[in-house]
Amino acid sequence: MSRILKIQALAHRAVSLLGKTGRQSTVAKRQRADFYRAAWQDAARLLGADAETLDHDVLLIRGNGQSTRVLLNYTELDDPVSLRIAGNKPLVHKLLHTRGVPVPKYREFTLNGIAEAAEFLQAHGTCVVKPASGTGGGSGVTTGIRSSRQLRKASVLAAGHGSELIIEQQIPGTNLRLLFLDGQLLDAIERRPPTVTGDGRSTMSQLVDAVNQRRLQGGFSVAQSILERDADMRQTLAGQGLTLSSVPSKDAVVQLKTVINDNTAEDNVCIADTLHPAVIDVARDAANAVGLRLAGVDIVTSNPSHCLAETGGVVLEVNSAPGLYFHYAGSKTRKPVAIPVLAACLNYSIEPDTWNTPEAASLPDGICEPAPTV
Repeated sequence: MSRILKIQALAHRAVSLLGKTGRQSTVAKRQRADFYRAAWQDAARLLGADAETLDHDVLLIRGNGQSTRVLLNYTELDDPVSLRIAGNKPLVHKLLHTRGVPVPKYREFTLNGIAEAAEFLQAHGTCVVKPASGTGGGSGVTTGIRSSRQLRKASVLAAGHGSELIIEQQIPGTNLRLLFLDGQLLDAIERRPPTVTGDGRSTMSQLVDAVNQRRLQGGFSVAQSILERDADMRQTLAGQGLTLSSVPSKDAVVQLKTVINDNTAEDNVCIADTLHPAVIDVARDAANAVGLRLAGVDIVTSNPSHCLAETGGVVLEVNSAPGLYFHYAGSKTRKPVAIPVLAACLNYSIEPDTWNTPEAASLPDGICEPAPTV
């Protein structure tokens, strides 16, 4: 059985790679690169530094007698060892648990040991399956696993990204991203899942097509990616009694995915002023446990204004090279977090929050300005 599952995993991986070469994905990737190039260039300008394009995705920035390079959301702040540690989900869970940071219950497994994962599923109810390391942005992740059949499918998908897998108890609640730089909280946002509104005529598949078209036409001011019809989308729809062939009623709001990486700009809401101080402290401890200077800490909790001990919330992940888009594209406050990040790369000394000014937030080059109506 495990041999068959491994062959299926390789086949899924091949199909996935082929799908990512499609026109829509190519356009979305180019728009994502355009966002980062503009964000870094604006940050350099506001810091009085010079930015030179070495490649479409790579910039060399000079200032303060220093130079640094940036590649999309990657900087030179953290060393390779810390980056590898952050990408190892089981190891991160162990490091956090040692520090007393709450994490979801989990178990490591491979396709050969899928029976162990099935035992875990039976004991803990709804679960998430994901690659144990080497991925980001929600790749290979399937949520809402409730049956052995769903577990096998999700495991095959995840194994397309690596043989080591992890199954976690799925914790209900709001998904938060806290961005830290050298222990300072730069921003905190609630990341809401992508949704679509029914018109009473179109199937879910047609509605997804329309959403993707709006995203491509609106550029990164609308979203940074397109929606793929992956296992997480099918699982999320199934949990609502729907399939991609279903026709939702007019004005019905349908959640498309549980993995929130593919949401839109308007799905990101700044909540820095409403966070309980203990939530911030736990997230900071998580970043320190992994050893990252720049870290995006993902938390799930039912109420961000209460401490995690009260809500049963957990730290899901500690992300190295965290995406900056969510902070620029929020539906309330936009924070130009590339400025303090670049300042740290160049050894500039700037006071906390002096970078979060109306001039900086206005982003003269048009980053994430409202998209044209489609």
